[in-house]
Amino acid sequence: MSSEIENNENIKSCIILCGGQSRRMGRDKGSMVIQNKPMIKHILSTLNHEINEVVIVLNNRERIDRYSEFINPTDYAYTITFVEDEIKNKGPMPGIMTGLSHIKGEYALILPCDSPYVSKKYINTIFSEIDERYQAVVPYHDEENKLKTSEPLHSIYDKRVIPVIENLVNEDVLHIKGLISKIDTKFVLIDNKKIEKKEFRNLNRLTDV
Repeated sequence: MSSEIENNENIKSCIILCGGQSRRMGRDKGSMVIQNKPMIKHILSTLNHEINEVVIVLNNRERIDRYSEFINPTDYAYTITFVEDEIKNKGPMPGIMTGLSHIKGEYALILPCDSPYVSKKYINTIFSEIDERYQAVVPYHDEENKLKTSEPLHSIYDKRVIPVIENLVNEDVLHIKGLISKIDTKFVLIDNKKIEKKEFRNLNRLTDV
């Protein structure tokens, strides 16, 4: 897949959030080596030939420099951009806002850097659910509690939600489910057929590895 597409509506973008302080893990999660390579590179490999661009959001220039040392953009069939989180230490919501402001496409899949089990099937499935009537595509586990059991950090967002995020952050509302409840959201069931539960396993502690 070429990373140069003239029609922005057809660009598949992904934002990888690496701004967390990793208190439970006790070290930088994205650069932590599992199965012989940094965790984030498992995600980058899965995305290869499935999307057009990746925006990696980190919380300072020092980490951007460090990640640039072990991530070689020429290894991938998409473009890679490193950006610094505009608002520090406020959780993932500002990271989503920062990432969305840098994408060339209209929509982006958000992934945390500690989810190396996301599959190519999931990437294709979630992008196939994009509908211009909605501002987000969000997978969920339980039909009776869609919002409560949703997976907002494995979801797709329209860049038009940037002002909504900005307002929420200014009001110190930092829970992403607060964003999902305010926008037109398409919920997609995690049914272990089309979307499998194992896709959402993340690594928060050394014992998870």
